[in-house]
Amino acid sequence: MIRAYRLYTGPDGNSHVVRGSVSESKLVEAQTILFKETPPHSSYDWHNDPIPQYVITLAGVLEFATVGGETFTIHPGEVLLAEDHTGSGHKWRLINDDPWKRAYVVFKKDANTLFEPDPHEPTLARSPAKR
Repeated sequence: MIRAYRLYTGPDGNSHVVRGSVSESKLVEAQTILFKETPPHSSYDWHNDPIPQYVITLAGVLEFATVGGETFTIHPGEVLLAEDHTGSGHKWRLINDDPWKRAYVVFKKDANTLFEPDPHEPTLARSPAKR
């Protein structure tokens, strides 16, 4: 199982997160891949994701937050399924001393992302997030 987090815009116009996994035995139709590195201790304030994509963390540990107070931490080898293209968005910050090395994998139109929600997902941590 490969740990994944789906970040999406809910009917309330806010970003939300679901913990789950992605299949390790099936192909996902991808259009492009882009590699990027951000220096240690970086952060990025409120924003949306521009297109449906996997963001695969290769190095660095990040904390993500939504306006509603949902938080989650991504470690190397984990996947973010970015689908919050509208609404309030999310923010992130690096929480260790490593740079964030990642791969953006953009899906082909209408591709099946193969994300499976965790059936026993506990409620994600919530605390007031300042916008």
